[in-house]
Amino acid sequence: MKQYVAEFFGTFWLVLGGCGSAVLAAAFPDVGIGLMGVSFAFGLTVLTMAYAIGHISGCHLNPAVSIGLWAGGRFPANKLLFYIVAQVVGAIVAGGVLYLIASGKAGFDVIAGFASNGYGEHSPGGYSLNSALITEVVMTMMFLIIILGATDTRAPQGFAPIAIGLGLTLIGEFNSEVQF
Repeated sequence: MKQYVAEFFGTFWLVLGGCGSAVLAAAFPDVGIGLMGVSFAFGLTVLTMAYAIGHISGCHLNPAVSIGLWAGGRFPANKLLFYIVAQVVGAIVAGGVLYLIASGKAGFDVIAGFASNGYGEHSPGGYSLNSALITEVVMTMMFLIIILGATDTRAPQGFAPIAIGLGLTLIGEFNSEVQF
């Protein structure tokens, strides 16, 4: 049970910190954190949670990571559904908290984007759906390679969260040009 609670809170932190930075801090003229800051926010949330809950649950924080670890033979199938449920619920609760915070601003309009991304006219660079899908598949694959390599027993111990957090930061910056 502790593993599922850890995944809930870890995913909650990822969504609140990452999406929260996009919604609340990215677009302020002259002082906003911008796209690079949002990428760092996502990377730092994973880095901090990997140290905080990695020893409890493995700090997957994402169904794609849990499925990838299962496919790689590093995670048991009997826990997969429970991890995914905990992650989805954590993300939904964080989205609700973020909505409560953001809606306190005068003129707030959820239709304006609320930490969403996309393709075509919703992509800063105007990238197509095909480009967005290729980016998502390749970046998820690279993230799983980083996770599997950094957490292997032959890798230097204690440094996996740094590699994983920085890997997500790089992926976030790449994605921000295509999808954010």
